[in-house]
Amino acid sequence: MAVIEVQGVHKTYRRRGRPPKAALDGLDLSVDEGGVHGFLGPNGSGKTTLLRCLMGLARADSGEMHMLGHATPKALPKVVGDVGSLLESPAFFPPYSGRLNLSLLATGQRLPRTRVDEVLELVGLTDAADDRVKGYSLGMRQRLGIAAALLNRPLVLVLDEPSNGLDPAGMKEVRLLLRQLADDGTTVLLSSHLLNEVQQICDHVTIVSHGRRVTAGTVTEVLATHTGTAVRLGISDAPAAVQVLVAAGFAARDEGGLGVVVDNAPDPALVTKALADRQHYVSWLQPQQADLEEVFLQLTAEPAAASDPTVGGQS
Repeated sequence: MAVIEVQGVHKTYRRRGRPPKAALDGLDLSVDEGGVHGFLGPNGSGKTTLLRCLMGLARADSGEMHMLGHATPKALPKVVGDVGSLLESPAFFPPYSGRLNLSLLATGQRLPRTRVDEVLELVGLTDAADDRVKGYSLGMRQRLGIAAALLNRPLVLVLDEPSNGLDPAGMKEVRLLLRQLADDGTTVLLSSHLLNEVQQICDHVTIVSHGRRVTAGTVTEVLATHTGTAVRLGISDAPAAVQVLVAAGFAARDEGGLGVVVDNAPDPALVTKALADRQHYVSWLQPQQADLEEVFLQLTAEPAAASDPTVGGQS
């Protein structure tokens, strides 16, 4: 079941004295219930614009958007109580403490004060809860923003770059928190440019470029679909092996202690045969699995009119 469904959304910004800019060009996005869904794209690809349209902070020119089965933004009041969000920089009252800021939000949502302490503990801000927000670091403000988004125990959590300003330890804590929330049944839609973080936490990803989706599916499926035919092998005389392979028509290079990489090897048996015919024997060989960063760079370098190689049944 899709808890977020976006189909053919367009959004163009009119700019005085400059040509109009198309931020969304028929963007599609489908987020199934449960798990963490990564929403990826380079700066200016339309990620934040789409999230703002979804949450009623900007108006799309055309297209359809549904969240928890209701059309948005028209029916947003019906679902907003089950949705938490952190878009762009969180806004708080700087002279007030983190606890007081959250308490005011909890009162406005008619939530028990005990929930404030629960979310402060979840995001690791208990010790700084009574400090003024104006003294918080950027990372602490981000944590407080996540805490605010969690106050209403949302069924769907929409986060735009939640790791901004966090040190590596803070990133790990947020990653573990989001994974815990997803495992407990919350659906998390996570926009981020930190691809290593995304690869560690996300179950599904959608990659966008120039306001359009270029691929979507589980992380495993996306990586498998866009992994090439390279192999890495170990051999005693790497420079000589490279010469043999290049002469045989392979694109090979010696990476020192990391072995020899052969980029165009759809059939690794042909590589080992070419070497064995010249008395060079492979001690180990492994396929080269692309990581999410490589796939991301490959896909977002394509022109906006590229096809949509959706995998894994995502629509």
